[in-house]
Amino acid sequence: MERMHPIIIKFGNVAIYTYGLMMAIAFFVGITLARKEADRVGQDSEKIMDLSFYILIAAIIGSRLFYVFTDPRTFLSDPIEIFRIWNGGLVFYGGFIMALAVAMIYMKKTGMPIWQTTDIMSPGLALGQAIGRIGCFFAGCCYGKVCDMPWAIIFKHPDSLAPQGLPLHPTQLYSVLSDFSIFVVLWLFRKKIRFHGQLFWLYVLLYGITRPFIEIYRGDFRGQTYFHIFSISQVIGISLAVVAAVMLVRLEKNGLKN
Repeated sequence: MERMHPIIIKFGNVAIYTYGLMMAIAFFVGITLARKEADRVGQDSEKIMDLSFYILIAAIIGSRLFYVFTDPRTFLSDPIEIFRIWNGGLVFYGGFIMALAVAMIYMKKTGMPIWQTTDIMSPGLALGQAIGRIGCFFAGCCYGKVCDMPWAIIFKHPDSLAPQGLPLHPTQLYSVLSDFSIFVVLWLFRKKIRFHGQLFWLYVLLYGITRPFIEIYRGDFRGQTYFHIFSISQVIGISLAVVAAVMLVRLEKNGLKN
């Protein structure tokens, strides 16, 4: 199978990138689901909108800074490249950590119920991730290792960020399938939670478990490795999965409702 079309349309020097379009769609879909959930549980959907705006800004900044941190030499030689996010280079965990920190501060400041609000946001976040990974697929970033699988992807577009003409693991599609599966679990389970925070930490647990496996097949630069085996994303994923498991036990034991 051959792909992709990183640029949808181009007018002279102005281009509309598929990656950017899919990220915009992901944000819109995520916000729509979050507002729907807020209305369902009786929370202020307008506050959810405001929170989402701060989360978006924090996620973009955090994910880019994390990527810059993994390969600083590239950006020291050309600092302007830091701002060229259409060339790829948004690390989810960096965005997740910064967005979570900003969200916690905002929720505390505005008096929003923290754990219930994170539950509201979680299904939309998972679905938004799945849609965003489609953008990665078209752009060619987050590409996989060379393989001989019948579903291998060959990138031939000159603007693709992936190596040209090689059969690669479609790791972007593995992520789409994984993230969408997590969304389905959260969406079906959202009306059955026993305590606030359960949906959010279930999301963190599932993502923390599945991401390290997908990392095995990634072929792009993964930054520093630990013990010559684990990428930084694998270390963070495993760590977050452990934290999520602990938080699920703790919240259920304490019976926290807020």
